[in-house]
Amino acid sequence: MAVKISVIGAGSAVFSLNIIKDICLTPNLQDSTISLMDINEERLETAYLICKRYAEEVGIKLNLEKTTDRRRSIAGADFVINTALAASHSRLREGWEIAKKHGYYFGGLHIVHDEAFWINFYQLKLMEDIVKDILELSPKAWLIMVANPVQAGVTYLKRKYRDLNLVGMCHGYGGVRYLARTIGLDPSKISFEVPGVNHFIWLTKFYYNGEDAYPLLKKWIEEKSGEYFEKCSTSNHQGPKPVDIFKRFGVFPIGDTATPGGGSWGYWYHTDPEVEKKWQEDPWKWFQGYFEGGLKQVENMHRIARDPNIKMTEAFPGQKSSEPIIPLVESLACDVERVIIVNILNEGELVPGIPRDYAVEVPALVSRKGVQGIRTSGLPRHILAYVYRDRIGPVEMELAAFEKGDRDLLLSLVMMDPFNKTEEQARNFLEELLNLPYHEEMRKHYR
Repeated sequence: MAVKISVIGAGSAVFSLNIIKDICLTPNLQDSTISLMDINEERLETAYLICKRYAEEVGIKLNLEKTTDRRRSIAGADFVINTALAASHSRLREGWEIAKKHGYYFGGLHIVHDEAFWINFYQLKLMEDIVKDILELSPKAWLIMVANPVQAGVTYLKRKYRDLNLVGMCHGYGGVRYLARTIGLDPSKISFEVPGVNHFIWLTKFYYNGEDAYPLLKKWIEEKSGEYFEKCSTSNHQGPKPVDIFKRFGVFPIGDTATPGGGSWGYWYHTDPEVEKKWQEDPWKWFQGYFEGGLKQVENMHRIARDPNIKMTEAFPGQKSSEPIIPLVESLACDVERVIIVNILNEGELVPGIPRDYAVEVPALVSRKGVQGIRTSGLPRHILAYVYRDRIGPVEMELAAFEKGDRDLLLSLVMMDPFNKTEEQARNFLEELLNLPYHEEMRKHYR
């Protein structure tokens, strides 16, 4: 079925390529219009050239367009995929350096975190502007939220715009398959349940060939994890820290629940360099590699896009990506019923114990009928306690500060960080951060 898909922030070329690849390998979406939108013209051109050449090589007919005009891209769209980052990684890193100087480290949340509040401020404003455009220009379109903060963004927008078709997406749950491969299981033969909130999901059910797979995981930990630890990278998904969390709480943290990509929870593994060394944790190094790898990837995409001698299908082999975005689009547009893990409000107590108007990450049955959340068995009470303390609490404080423009509430958010010791510490950090010249808009917002 031909649809119009608007990709906001298409200059994130890797996301755009994955989207185009998946569309090219989804015959149901042939003849669709793909509108690539970005304010960075050079990156937009790179994404457009790569996507155009890839589609031509595969032999699928797509109507590709590029624009720097967001409203033009959204007008008439059936799906709007938001991958945009409104504030740069350099601003994120500069804020981290200021935070570190004032005694804040990884493991606390919403400060030294890739969803830091000074980035979220610009993200939430952009997300809301996109929603206003959709409701005016394409009110029936689905907004697929890929850009962070997914948890805060879905919660904020669905509370405020009840008629908006909105779903948040994250691929972190794929960590279950990575875990399966690590312990020697065939990922195609597992089934699982990983409820929670975005970047804080837990493997509450784990089956292999229909049998409980947790005994196999425990056996691997007892017999083979030591050998794995000697070879694995720092801040690894199955490293000493996640394994210790499993031993402590009885369920395994999945995706970015305990990795730098989700804030490196919990803080007690990051109290000083010696503690981090014990647990093979180095989130600063992890993010340095992430940023450098991203820049190299963008440079490589620029080079490939402008070299007519390089075949796209060889540079980027033709199998589908692991991203759930296009399967979601196909299910909604073409009535291909499937279960997909999504981020939606907790209406119907999909994760018991979490507020109904708060975004949760759960499986959902997706078809032309929409996105129908599937109720899970929930989380153990001791995990739920940490969900409230370390995820829901800070997000609610941040959203209250954002909606009211209240600097005292923003200060309260900083003081919720486990590394915060005094009000003076929080005030000094906040003052230095807000006084950065490019934060004038945020400084005026938080009166």
